[in-house]
Amino acid sequence: MIDIKLLRDQPDVVRASQRARGEDDSVVDAILAADERRRSTIADFESVRAEQKASGKGLGPLMGQIAKGRKAGEDVSALEAQADELKAKGAALASRVKELDAAQGEAQAELDRLLRTVGNVIEPGVPTGGEDDYVVRETVGQIRDFAAEGFEPKDHLALAESLDAIDMERGAKVAGSRFYFLTGVGAQLELALLNMAVAQATAAGFTLMITPTLVSREVMAGAGFIDAHEEEVYHLPADDLFLTGTSEVALAGYHAGEILDLAGGARRYAGWSTCYRREAGSYGKDTRGIIRVHQFNKLEMFVYCDPADAAAEHERLLAWEREMLAKVELPYRIIDTAAGDLGGPAARKYDCEAWVPTQGRYRELTSTSNCTTYQARRLGTRFKDADGKTHVAATLNGTLATTRWLVAILENHQQADGSVRVPEALRPFLGLDVLTPKG
Repeated sequence: MIDIKLLRDQPDVVRASQRARGEDDSVVDAILAADERRRSTIADFESVRAEQKASGKGLGPLMGQIAKGRKAGEDVSALEAQADELKAKGAALASRVKELDAAQGEAQAELDRLLRTVGNVIEPGVPTGGEDDYVVRETVGQIRDFAAEGFEPKDHLALAESLDAIDMERGAKVAGSRFYFLTGVGAQLELALLNMAVAQATAAGFTLMITPTLVSREVMAGAGFIDAHEEEVYHLPADDLFLTGTSEVALAGYHAGEILDLAGGARRYAGWSTCYRREAGSYGKDTRGIIRVHQFNKLEMFVYCDPADAAAEHERLLAWEREMLAKVELPYRIIDTAAGDLGGPAARKYDCEAWVPTQGRYRELTSTSNCTTYQARRLGTRFKDADGKTHVAATLNGTLATTRWLVAILENHQQADGSVRVPEALRPFLGLDVLTPKG
């Protein structure tokens, strides 16, 4: 959720961010109007409530006078008339207070609803536009010339099947399309990759976490994953729980409602989880192999820090991703993702895309996002500065390894005889130098 103070003070900044995302900027005016209604309703409520309290205070002494007068045998009819008038006024004020309290709640709910429709305010320099409007920040590594080497590369599925590493047919039999079994060396390769990522993350000071893959609606919404795309998420209606598409969600909720001690610097977690995505709207896309599937494993970096340090922390996450890509010896490029392709929580996102030889193009392997205070504001995660003042924390995330990496590793390191060379850094975790076809 964006900061309402930013929207009040700099509405044009939010309007510009909305336009860059390809979203309706008129919501800014709707939010400002809703905010004004909320504040006006609060002012009316407080004014009437104060009047009600004052009226109540006047009734007590008056009732005392009436009781005293009656005891003395005096005529108290005038006082009783005043008391009846005050009681009637009090009843009317109580009714009005109740109405204004309800109106205040409705105004707040409407403001919150509108605020949740606005994506995070993008950082300066983020490219404007949609999925194809990214800017290439850097290209790393040499693309292999298979023609010069004298053979036609096989795609990852053909390689994996010859290695007895993947079984798509039985995956579909058991669970439907876009499901699969990793078998034998395929399962070993994925675990080796993830364990290498764990070793790197823990060496860098990350706390390893194995996270829940089911979360509450509050946490899912707080992380920003069901604002506009609930149809893409697996939901268990009987429990109102959601299967997560990344451990980012559970880790975003880990410190919900807490005040963190960040005096020693950022809190960094590495979450290992199975991830689930419905891939709604992807019919006909990447139907072969494991590029776009409903279930996969991932090690995700997640950080809580002072917002003043978030941009520098974003660069650190990107550097750790690059370190992993270097270990598996893949050619890749880094793109600065355009505003319309960021997703709601991110203010900026860098993707690392590895070259996939048989597709003749780069495909995303990692993504790192600076979500500034957007998630933590929703989830109530704060910290105290050196002066003891409380602020909303910033959150960031970044992929360190995932099942999709097997696609690029297999295709880029294949050899003419159908074997696959294991990258040197991965060998201690796998216990093999070469993957050899069966039969």
